[in-house]
Amino acid sequence: PQKRSGMHGNGIHHVNVNGSLYPAKVKSRRQMWDVQPSEMANNTLNPIRAIVDGMKLTPNPDKPMIALSIGDPTVFGNLPTDDAVLQAMKDAIDSQKFNGYAPSVGYLQSRQAVANFYSCPEAPLQAEDVILTSGCSQAIELVINVFCNPGDNILVPCPGFSLYKTLAVSMGIKVKLYNLLPEKSWEIDLQHMESLIDERTSCLIVTNPSNPCGSVFKKEHLQKILKVASKHCVPILADEIYSDMVFPGCNSSSLASLSSDVPILSCGGLAKRWLVPGWRMGWILIHDRNNIFGSEIRQGLVKLSQRILGACTVVQGALESILNNTPERFYRDTISFLQSNSEICFNELSTVPGLNPVMPSGAMYLMVGIEMERFPDFKDDVDFTERLVTEQSVFCLPASAFEYPNFFRIVVTVPEEMMVEACIRIREFCQHYHRPPSSDCNDLDQ
Repeated sequence: PQKRSGMHGNGIHHVNVNGSLYPAKVKSRRQMWDVQPSEMANNTLNPIRAIVDGMKLTPNPDKPMIALSIGDPTVFGNLPTDDAVLQAMKDAIDSQKFNGYAPSVGYLQSRQAVANFYSCPEAPLQAEDVILTSGCSQAIELVINVFCNPGDNILVPCPGFSLYKTLAVSMGIKVKLYNLLPEKSWEIDLQHMESLIDERTSCLIVTNPSNPCGSVFKKEHLQKILKVASKHCVPILADEIYSDMVFPGCNSSSLASLSSDVPILSCGGLAKRWLVPGWRMGWILIHDRNNIFGSEIRQGLVKLSQRILGACTVVQGALESILNNTPERFYRDTISFLQSNSEICFNELSTVPGLNPVMPSGAMYLMVGIEMERFPDFKDDVDFTERLVTEQSVFCLPASAFEYPNFFRIVVTVPEEMMVEACIRIREFCQHYHRPPSSDCNDLDQ
């Protein structure tokens, strides 16, 4: 009998490719299921989750929990967004114009609105200089992806936002941490930063205003940062999600407005200033200088944006109205509240033995140093903050989560009465455990 086409007596399959026959040995099949997560998945680690998930967080049942740990301004309901922002969204939905796919970089009209809002004579912007993203986090991811190859390194602030490292390490990119100086209101240690640059440094990340520090760099300091970047030809990722969330009297120049020769990709979004982090609307502002990025980096960003189809179309549809119609009063009131809460917190904790708060100038955070040697009952900041939950039901994020031990971060968006109560409890806790320095080294002999 005639054998079936494609199978010969010698057990070799013939695979038909482009009409010709190629012999292919039978692959030995797997004997058992073995489905493993990828290296990228295994290398993805959020340092905050890693630390918080390992903490035993059982609050004192006699005291209501006060969480000063969550960087979400909406959580307590005391900081609603403005009515104009909500109306813009309602109008966008009712128009039914924004139910389909948008271009992966965003609607042209929405990009133009962002360009108009942030353009200034020193750093002009057109629609083509804006890419809309799914939150500022995706903006950061796209920028790291467009600048870096596996084996490259990026310079990241310490303490700093943990996402930079989470994204970079998962992509095989090395992270080098440069120090911020608490005694100089968290300015960058420029000498240390410069010492980390080598031929594989593909990007410098500058966060201003800062999470977790709440610091805002002065113009002169920003110019010094640009000088280092210029000298070593390193482009900058400027994380400016908190731009304009700056206390009165503090300068808040964007990095690009001061740069004559360093090209910058600035990341921002609606999340913090408009108090809608869940709406996931971010953007990249492309500030090229001397055509260093040219068309290649722009094209690279466009290609990367096509991996997921960009930001929510309804929010894009509302964007022009949000940017143009949100009243100044709304911004002012938000900042005034954050400043007032920061001052209450700073003034209260400044007089607590063993604590050294650093007064912020913007954003939503305040960092507090712990003189660990004055608290011998605790081995580190994680232990200290864990016990603060157990005994006082106050949760502050240990700064080990930002790779900066012996500090903790307070989020200042909570209602004022909760902030006051939290400070009272922190004081009580510290007074109980604080040990003053021994005045006589012979105490033990007596």
